[in-house]
Amino acid sequence: MCSNKKEEADQYIKQNKHKINNQYRLNYHLMAEYGWLNDPNGFIQYKDMYHLFYQHYPYESVWGPMHWGHAISKDLIKWDYLPVALAPDEDFDSDGCFSGSAIEKDNKLYLMYTGHVHTGPNKKKDYKQLQCLAYSQDGIDFTKSKHNPVIGSYQVPENSSKKDIRDPKTYKVGDYYYTFLGSNDKCGDGQVLMYKSSDLINWEFVSVIAKGNNNLGENWECPDLFSLQSKDVLIVSPQYLNANKADFTNIYSCVYMIGNLDYNIGKFEYNDFYPIDYGFNFYAPQTTIDSKGRRIIIGWMTMWEKEYPTHSNGHNWAGAMTIPREITLKDNKLYFKPVDEIEKYRSNEVALNNIKLNGEKTFDTYGDSYELQVVYDAEEASEFGLKLRANNQEETVLSYNKKDKTFILNIDKSGIGSKGERRTKINLINNKLNLRIFVDKCSIEVFINEGEKVMTSLIYPSKDALEIEAFSKGQCNIELLKKWDIE
Repeated sequence: MCSNKKEEADQYIKQNKHKINNQYRLNYHLMAEYGWLNDPNGFIQYKDMYHLFYQHYPYESVWGPMHWGHAISKDLIKWDYLPVALAPDEDFDSDGCFSGSAIEKDNKLYLMYTGHVHTGPNKKKDYKQLQCLAYSQDGIDFTKSKHNPVIGSYQVPENSSKKDIRDPKTYKVGDYYYTFLGSNDKCGDGQVLMYKSSDLINWEFVSVIAKGNNNLGENWECPDLFSLQSKDVLIVSPQYLNANKADFTNIYSCVYMIGNLDYNIGKFEYNDFYPIDYGFNFYAPQTTIDSKGRRIIIGWMTMWEKEYPTHSNGHNWAGAMTIPREITLKDNKLYFKPVDEIEKYRSNEVALNNIKLNGEKTFDTYGDSYELQVVYDAEEASEFGLKLRANNQEETVLSYNKKDKTFILNIDKSGIGSKGERRTKINLINNKLNLRIFVDKCSIEVFINEGEKVMTSLIYPSKDALEIEAFSKGQCNIELLKKWDIE
């Protein structure tokens, strides 16, 4: 069944990318060159370059038969596009090359991914999913293994869905390679399956390492498991996880669990689970460890079953990745901060100190693509915050309610697209709130109190919504405000 689908996709992109409308194209986030992008895949540092693959439909700005797009970077911020890495062109992946991961073996770059195959007329219900392998000598041109599928339906245990089993995350410990697959138990609970191999080709099932208990969604996608200090961290993206007060209010969520994995019996023990991001648009992240020893995470900065204005308005693209974030472990919780490399792209610094505020203030600086650092001393204020990408009609509002100890992101007036509000509890530190905010054309990422919590959202303001405003109900002091354009 082999075809030239990769070449056809590359040619189509080349011939049509001039049709992109750049109004909301981001300056320092990765997007597809043309068409649709979702989950990050195959995130790895290989031969001194960062490689990031992604779920990609190159022909329209909507989800379609999945390909793997491919980009590389020296610094995680500026990316160069490479040819499409995988296309659905074999019997075992004829209807999509779904998510997966990358691993280096014998100086070759291997991709392990899920092949999606329709088995009947109802494409939403009639399908099977198989785990497949591809490899490359140069990290650019990939050949699918003659042994595919390397994990077939017959290797799925009885207490697991045989069709919703996908998104392998693969790494090596000791003499064995391990891969972790997201699935469900056919009874409404998500779970992660563990397999091991000595050669990436012959896999044996080990166990269900973790599963929900009527409280963690109907199906788990995009598992990621790694060690940090003396702990193991499991990340999963549950579908239809019920909201818990202000948490898990998106249709799909993304959570982490801190515990320990016993590789001998294949059991991950943990006590609780937490959101990774508290905003509107963060899903299906993937992590890697780089040559500096950093554990870095990138997420899909969009969400399923939402409005996509760059599609509905005919801009010919949809989907982007978050800023890569370094993960650290503190007090048995994960903290997230933008990778240091972003600081190389700062320009036009504005620095203000000790701004007494009781009411509203519009600053002389403005923009649509910048980094903002703000330290508030709450003093006597009951509420305080910022209005970004603002004009007379539009604003994206960040606020802190001191009585409720709640940080709020409101996008009701952020332009076209989705509306709503997200909230999260967070304590002031010595009566102070520290914010590090990244605005990029149609996105905002807010790192609260050194990355203790993060909120990410897409916004679609007008071109002239550029103002930066501060407000306070009661006396407060902005100890520091620094702003840089990011180019």
